[in-house]
Amino acid sequence: MDKVEIYTDGSCLSNPGPGGWAAVLVCRGKEKVLSGGDPDTTNNKMELTGAIAAFAALKRPCEVVLCSDSKYVIQGLSENRAKMWRFNGWRRSDGKPALNIELWEKLLELTEPHKIEYLWIKGHNGHPYNERCDIIARSIAMSYKKEDK
Repeated sequence: MDKVEIYTDGSCLSNPGPGGWAAVLVCRGKEKVLSGGDPDTTNNKMELTGAIAAFAALKRPCEVVLCSDSKYVIQGLSENRAKMWRFNGWRRSDGKPALNIELWEKLLELTEPHKIEYLWIKGHNGHPYNERCDIIARSIAMSYKKEDK
């Protein structure tokens, strides 16, 4: 099994508003950078989309270390929150509806074949890949803002 480090980040300028996401995959000393955005989105959607894109890029089962500054993504997966929401008809433990159901469904599907270690990284704390993802995601979000002018 290949060992892959995945770093992701999402950005949204006014939540909701213009947003961007980025992912860097590191495997066997090589890097692959993915990015994208949406002119009208939320931060959590961008965080999820970055993770989805990263896992979609994996061609076979891998040993993955998923690194993100998003507790929403890390805890949603590592603590099986998303699986519990799905099991409970996409209801959270407080009975309220879960958000971003389509994105969580896709992420759960894509993560299934992999052995994953989850690592929450404090954002804006100098981690090189997290900072890189943040810069890319933020620049994409800003590009949508510029288009509005």
